[in-house]
Amino acid sequence: MQKTDETIEVLGARVHNLKNIDVSIPREKLVVITGLSGSGKSSLAFDTIYAEGQRRYIETFSAYARQFLGGLERPDVDKIDGLSPVIAIEQKTTSRSPRSTVGTITEIYDFLRLLYARGSDAFSYNTGEKMVSYSDEQIKNLIKKDFNGKRINVLAPVIRARKGHYAELFQQIAKQGFVRVRVNGEVREILPGMKLDRYKTHDIEIVIDRIAVDETPETDNRLAESIKTAMYHGEDVLMVLDQDSGEARFFSRTLMDPITGISYPNPEPNLFSFNSPKGACPNCNGLGTVNEINVKKIIPNPKLSIKQGGFAPLGEYKSSWIFKQLETISEKFKFKLTDPIDKISDEAMDVILNGGKEKFEVKSKAAGVTKEYKIDFEGISNFIKNQFEETESTSIRRWAKEFMDEVKCPVCEGTRLKKEALYFRVNDKNIAELSSMDIADLTQWFMEIDDKLTEKQKIIAVEIIKEIRDRLHFLVNVGLEYLSLSRSSRTLSGGEAQRIRLATQIGSQLVGVLYILDEPSIGLHQRDNEKLIHSLEQLRDIGNSVIVVEHDKDMIERADYVIDIGPKAGKYGGEIISAGTPQEMLKEHTLTAQYMNGEREISVPKKRREGNGKFMKLTGATGNNLKNVSIELPLGKMICVTGVSGSGKSTLINETLYPILNAYYFNGVKKPQPYKTIEGLEHIDKVIDIDQSPIGRTPRSNPATYTDLFTEIRNLFTMTSEAQIRGYKAGRFSFNVKGGRCETCEGSGVRTIEMNFLPDVYVECETCQGKRFNRETLEIRYKGKSVSDVLNMTVDEAVDFFENIPKIYRKVKTIQDVGLGYITLGQQSTTLSGGEAQRIKLATELSKKDTGNTFYIMDEPTTGLHFEDIRVLMEVINKLVDKGNTILIIEHNMDVIKLADYIIDIGPEGGQGGGKVVAKGTPEEVAKDKKSYTAKFLKKELS
Repeated sequence: MQKTDETIEVLGARVHNLKNIDVSIPREKLVVITGLSGSGKSSLAFDTIYAEGQRRYIETFSAYARQFLGGLERPDVDKIDGLSPVIAIEQKTTSRSPRSTVGTITEIYDFLRLLYARGSDAFSYNTGEKMVSYSDEQIKNLIKKDFNGKRINVLAPVIRARKGHYAELFQQIAKQGFVRVRVNGEVREILPGMKLDRYKTHDIEIVIDRIAVDETPETDNRLAESIKTAMYHGEDVLMVLDQDSGEARFFSRTLMDPITGISYPNPEPNLFSFNSPKGACPNCNGLGTVNEINVKKIIPNPKLSIKQGGFAPLGEYKSSWIFKQLETISEKFKFKLTDPIDKISDEAMDVILNGGKEKFEVKSKAAGVTKEYKIDFEGISNFIKNQFEETESTSIRRWAKEFMDEVKCPVCEGTRLKKEALYFRVNDKNIAELSSMDIADLTQWFMEIDDKLTEKQKIIAVEIIKEIRDRLHFLVNVGLEYLSLSRSSRTLSGGEAQRIRLATQIGSQLVGVLYILDEPSIGLHQRDNEKLIHSLEQLRDIGNSVIVVEHDKDMIERADYVIDIGPKAGKYGGEIISAGTPQEMLKEHTLTAQYMNGEREISVPKKRREGNGKFMKLTGATGNNLKNVSIELPLGKMICVTGVSGSGKSTLINETLYPILNAYYFNGVKKPQPYKTIEGLEHIDKVIDIDQSPIGRTPRSNPATYTDLFTEIRNLFTMTSEAQIRGYKAGRFSFNVKGGRCETCEGSGVRTIEMNFLPDVYVECETCQGKRFNRETLEIRYKGKSVSDVLNMTVDEAVDFFENIPKIYRKVKTIQDVGLGYITLGQQSTTLSGGEAQRIKLATELSKKDTGNTFYIMDEPTTGLHFEDIRVLMEVINKLVDKGNTILIIEHNMDVIKLADYIIDIGPEGGQGGGKVVAKGTPEEVAKDKKSYTAKFLKKELS
């Protein structure tokens, strides 16, 4: 072994499926760990090296702090030497908070706030005039210059355009020794008991002093005193009134409009923060969106009557107070609860939705008596809104949200900031306009700003602008120039979020750190790959060690050292099958090497499918950056949508096409982005979207529960003779309900320890040792295995174990077919990668009976897949298409694109430079296109 100052030595690693391996990783180099999906790459990089780094970091805390963290288990490894401080850049660590944006994660927005607080010009939102602020000395000199030889009143404004009678105010002013006030432009003496009309708006100023302005020292001193007093009473604003002409002028210590006298507070960085009450828009609290009631969601089917449950929040008729009120309203407006809702008058609907209070009488013809009714009804809309805003309960809020739409805040128009904050400008742009620019345009704007600033601004801003430029360059270098700073971090894909964190890390310029990255090339077009690799090399060159878990060909070729883990996945993997430079690796005959040197390949089909001759046509899509796009999708084929990152693929497919189809087949409520028409919906039966969102966010969710496999397994256990003797039902074998589960961990097998400043830590439950069930439940066995043993089987083992039970076998077999034979049935969803979660969804769909006429949408299904796994996955997808289904894949991976029957290439650039269809047709036709970036790389693949 080499010296530890040059290498990181890992000895005897046995985490998950690692087979007691020893590995030495060179320091200050770019090291790629590759191998089949599930072979143990992440177990080595994250669960061994990173986990040990984190544990050592926590060991440095005081004993007092450590007692709250509980014991962080040492990873199952004999020894790790030469470890530097570790920073992991994973895919799943973006904040889900609606307040987090690209600008706040990268800290660029913090620098912008500083720039605007110190170097911007303020303008009035009333007149558009530039705001001015003066010192007391400047005000005195201005008054002497402009009003020389005139008689003036010095006034202190106390009330501006507000209603009230102000009797107490006049009393107070008189007590302070002032005799006169100016009310609505007229100077009056203060009389005892004086008051105004309380329903009209008034302007009130105190007359502080009346002076004839001249050059004498007495006047000078008197003026200085008066200004001081007026500023005190007028809260840093005073008014000077020319007695002869009646003309008034405002002066202020803070920023003020010289014409109307409105003033702003002096700007601080938090005036520009939408996360601070000082800067956030008061209507949406700085979120940029508000929730509004959608009447269509309250009345999904106006043909139904109130009794039949036409109002979705109320459901069908029951004898409750709210229905009694509706009966009273029906008496008043002469309709019945059995009438269809669309026959009820608008007036009555207004009372039902928005509420009303009134009394009325109804004469009964038969009895000749009048009956008095009283309506006191809040209104269904108001009730839902109040529940949403005031309740503490998450479930009630979720219920209320079902009847609401998220719309752009009408007050700040989505900028999230107060009105005042938007009237501070640098080079004619306010902070919200800068935040909404593409990073490419913003970088350009900052490059050209120097000539546009005043000398004073240049001195203030030079350091801030340098920082901002550096950080913007790093974002451009990792291929994110199409994002804007205002983009919410919830809407970023895993790859984007990871590359933003990478750019932030490069920006922090740390040295001597070990960075571990998890497939940073996800969601990146081949064209931007070069930039990403260059960024990683930059990190290495300033003196850091970089370990990347990756399958990308270019990344492997450019690495200094490659570790290949295998030979297969799951329990058949976990060994180091080659380690060395990329050149040394190519000589080995590992699976990775065979794909790299061309011994194996995913071959291009001899001929492309004809499809079934039917089409679906979408026209005029204009969401986000799309430029009036129209596409024609041939059905019965495998269609690939390609294009550089940020070109508009997701907007077109995930935000326009999918919501339209979902609303048509399943009454989905998500609003599609704007489009003109869609044709051909009748040619397919249903749509299924298989994306990369996690299949569950808690350790309770796992592949067996997600695919409904566990229901069948539980039913099987209830059929065993022992379970029948004891009278156990299926619920006994569930770890989500009381009865059969271990109550210490409530059936999750782990206890969660909340860390305030680090991600939550899960520790194995000490009562059941992670088995999830209590002793009695575990005594029931099928073929010698308890329900916990079954959950711990890998899918490959389960295929053999359940081969005689068709219901279970069919589901397990499809999970094996999509290349997930190595995961266990009970593996926690939180430990699955994005690609694995997506393939479990794919398996769930495949195990259902398909109609042979389904439209599948898949977003980058090759995430986290090795070349060999892609081959297996494409076989499954091809089987689906051969049955007559249509599959639309959004993809950057050339191995998938070259297998497509039809390609639609969106671009040519990302962000505003994209949003057009650049090329379409079979791969051979697209490869000839001159404008398309995809064509260039596709040509290489096909040749």
